[in-house]
Amino acid sequence: MGYQRRSLGHGIGLRPKHFSQLLGERPRVAWLEAVSENYLAKGGRPVAVLEKVRRDVPVALHGVSLSIGAAGPLDEQYLSSLAALVARVEPVIVSDHLCWGSHGGRYGHDLWPLPYTEEAVLHVAGRIAQVQDRLQQQILIENVSSYVSYRESSMPEWEFVRRIAEKADCGILLDINNIYVSGKNHGFDPIDYLDGIPADRVGQFHLAGHMDKGTWLLDSHDAPVPDPVWSLYRAALRRYGRVPALVEWDDHIPPLEVLLAESGKAEQIERETLEVGLETLREAVQ
Repeated sequence: MGYQRRSLGHGIGLRPKHFSQLLGERPRVAWLEAVSENYLAKGGRPVAVLEKVRRDVPVALHGVSLSIGAAGPLDEQYLSSLAALVARVEPVIVSDHLCWGSHGGRYGHDLWPLPYTEEAVLHVAGRIAQVQDRLQQQILIENVSSYVSYRESSMPEWEFVRRIAEKADCGILLDINNIYVSGKNHGFDPIDYLDGIPADRVGQFHLAGHMDKGTWLLDSHDAPVPDPVWSLYRAALRRYGRVPALVEWDDHIPPLEVLLAESGKAEQIERETLEVGLETLREAVQ
C-alpha cells in the first residue's frame, strides 16, 4: 500500500513558551507539531491553544510514550486517550518513535533503541498494526538516535526501519539529525542510511541540533541545526524530493521569531536544492 505523503511544507513544534503569542496571532508557519502527551487532558490552557492553532493551520501529533518496541502489552489507557485526541484534533500526521521506553508497566522516560533482528521486526510490526487499527489511520515511526548497539543485531538500522514499515504498512518519520548522530556514534555512512529507506514510505523529516561530546554526539534539540545536518538534509531532498519538514527545538527554546527563521532556512534550502536539481536535469536532456 505504501504511505500517502502529505503536501504540508515546513513547520515547527508547538511549545508552551510560545502559547501567548500563538493565542494572539495566526501562526506564521505552514503547520505545527504537538507532543501528544501534553494534550491528552480534556481541558486546560494547552488544549485551548491546540484547538485554536488547529483552526488556523494543520496540526501533527508526535508521541513519546507509545513504547512500540517494548515486550509488555500496549498501554490500553494511553491508547484510549490518544485515540480520543486524534478524533478530536483530526491531525494530518500521527507519529511516535521506533524504540522502547517502558517495562513492567513503568516508563523510563527515554527512547531506547532496539536490537535489529527478525524477531524484533515481527514484534514491532504487529504492535504498529494494532495501533493503526485503533486509531483508524496509518502512523509514522521515527528513527531514534542511539548510543549503544546490540550483539544480537543481524541487519543495519536502515534495513530494520524499512522492513518494519513495509511489514506494518506504516510511514517513516525520518529524523535527519538522528541519522547523523547515530552515524557518528556507530561509524556508518549516513548516505547509506538514506539509500536504504524507500521513498514511498517517508512522510516527514525532523531537523534539529546536537551536542559534540568529543568521542560521541548527543541528540540534544537545544540549538540551531548545524551545517553537517543541513548538508544531509540536502542529500535527503535529492533522494526523496519534497517532504514535510519540521525543526525540533526542545530545550533552551528561543523566541518564536528565531524558530520561524530556522524553519524558513529549511524552506530555502529545499527550494534551492530541488530547483538546482531540476535545472541540472533539464541541462542533461537538452
